[in-house]
Amino acid sequence: VQLQASGGGLVQAGGSLKLSCTTSGVTFSRYHMAWFRQAPGNERVVVAIRRPSGDTHYGDSVKGRFTISRDNAKNTVYLQMKSLKPEDTAVYYCAADVAGNYLYRGRADYWGQGTLVTVSS
Repeated sequence: VQLQASGGGLVQAGGSLKLSCTTSGVTFSRYHMAWFRQAPGNERVVVAIRRPSGDTHYGDSVKGRFTISRDNAKNTVYLQMKSLKPEDTAVYYCAADVAGNYLYRGRADYWGQGTLVTVSS
């Protein structure tokens, strides 16, 4: 099983970035997909979850600015990030979990390698 995240980079505050995470080795459509982030010195926290049903959940700090979506045909989950702030700077990880019950606790079956997002002020 592989989760390959991409799309991170350096952006100015107020800008946008779109992260992608392509999976292989799992039946993608059955999995709850999520994005997490970890800033230096902080714990990894959930950013957004997209369930197989289509339901979405967002962390309070990103509501209204970030959008998680998935393309089952491409086995890919996306995170569109807008109105970026310096406090969004972190390594972003995608994750896949078949049950989806403990994503909020940071538990997932599979993790990607992380992609760094840096937002300058």
